Amino acid sequence: MIDKLIQLDTELFLFLNNLGSPTWDGLWLAITAKLTFVPLYAILLYLLYKKFGLRSLLIFVVVIALMITFTDQVTNLFKRTFERPRPCRADGVMDQMRFIAERCGKYGFFSGHASNSMAAAIFAGLMLRTYYKNLVFILLLWSAVVAYSRIYVGVHYPLDLICGLTFGAISGFMFYKLTLYLLKRYNKQGD
Repeated sequence: MIDKLIQLDTELFLFLNNLGSPTWDGLWLAITAKLTFVPLYAILLYLLYKKFGLRSLLIFVVVIALMITFTDQVTNLFKRTFERPRPCRADGVMDQMRFIAERCGKYGFFSGHASNSMAAAIFAGLMLRTYYKNLVFILLLWSAVVAYSRIYVGVHYPLDLICGLTFGAISGFMFYKLTLYLLKRYNKQGD
């Protein structure tokens, strides 16, 4: 059963990776770069500040830092535990890929890009949903695009992304709940 799932995952990866073309390589490399979305994060922090105020901004910054650290470290724990080679390092897969990124880490299960982007999307989308109804959907689409970029550049299988997105959603929701608790407690003490 597991072998069949891995085979299907590999076949889907190769299909999706080979859909690309040199015309789009630069765009997908930019999307997958970690610093590309710093302006988006700055805008989200500004919106949180605008709607919740300066006193709450400190809580947001601390909680977001904890959320990203938590998500990143759990992702790394899974990678070291399962030791599933990335497609760009897997024998029999590399030679069938259309595009391989220059940087290719050792293990890929599950995707840190997918988990971190989804955690940020869920967290910010839920925190701001009262003020910006459709923001959560825009952020979920952004997270899916970031996740797909990892297939395009050849560093993650689809299951790496599905598991990363799922874990990121759980993480984002947990830290959203923690933030609500801290905001309620902090605002009580501030009165």
